[in-house]
Amino acid sequence: MPHPRITLLPLLAAAALACAVAACKPAPQAPATAPVRGDTSRPVLAVQLLSRHLREDDFAAFARDAVPPAVHTRLEQAWRDGRSRWPLDELPFNDRIPSVLAALAAPDAEATLRKDFDRQFAGAGAEIRAAATTLGLFGVQYVDHQGDFSPAERAHYAQLVTAVARWAQRAPLAERERAHVAIARLATAARAVELADADAEAWSAAGMDASLRRIGTFSGEAKAVLAGYGLAVDDSLDALEASLHMQAGDYAEVRLRYLLAGEQIDALVPVERLGGQWYISDFLRHAESAAGVPARPATPQPTAPLPDGPAAAP
Repeated sequence: MPHPRITLLPLLAAAALACAVAACKPAPQAPATAPVRGDTSRPVLAVQLLSRHLREDDFAAFARDAVPPAVHTRLEQAWRDGRSRWPLDELPFNDRIPSVLAALAAPDAEATLRKDFDRQFAGAGAEIRAAATTLGLFGVQYVDHQGDFSPAERAHYAQLVTAVARWAQRAPLAERERAHVAIARLATAARAVELADADAEAWSAAGMDASLRRIGTFSGEAKAVLAGYGLAVDDSLDALEASLHMQAGDYAEVRLRYLLAGEQIDALVPVERLGGQWYISDFLRHAESAAGVPARPATPQPTAPLPDGPAAAP
């Protein structure tokens, strides 16, 4: 998305699907000692831990606990070399995040983006709803048939795309005053990141952990803006239910159930054990690829359908 021709609607969609991406505050300083890894000794604990990191906008902790220590070290080097932007690679529109932040942090961002919104979207509720419907249909088709997704990812992400599309169809995205307030909040948050530069060298020089800590300061404000439009991502993460669906040796499946924008999401997440700790298989596969780790055998396919009724206790 070229700067400065950025509009609010794509930004909201990107932030919504990120789930990922609190009041704006300076980026925390690196701790004096190495942070302690979270408890990933059981399949459900591993999934709950990463969900908690997303809830707390702690992307550096997410990157630390989503992969074994040796892979994390290689990811940090790949980030500095400009070969990787994982875990941002897990987000939709990941290649546009630097440009989005740069556009929002520009000195004239508020005036420019408000003008763009007024010209393209203000009062265009019917057009936005139609676009949301079309994008939802195309998004599901893409997830179902294209992209580097595992079967579990395709099943999960198709539900997310549908939920977000339905939210966009009824959200007040065409309201001018609401959009102007949102633009101001997001612009302030982007400037506080102090990394709002589309230049890849700036991101590489900061390193993976420092960059992710700074991006975390933007995430909370972006989620707060979305909540004002009826998409309460943090509420979804707070109410997320995780239960063990099956386990066979070093492979397991965790069932996730949560509401997103009023839509029930029900998905199986493959996890695997390495070195006595459990990791989400798809995140691990993507991270190893980004770090240049030789490809690992594909994880097994789900062995049983999702049951009906309440999820079992974690």
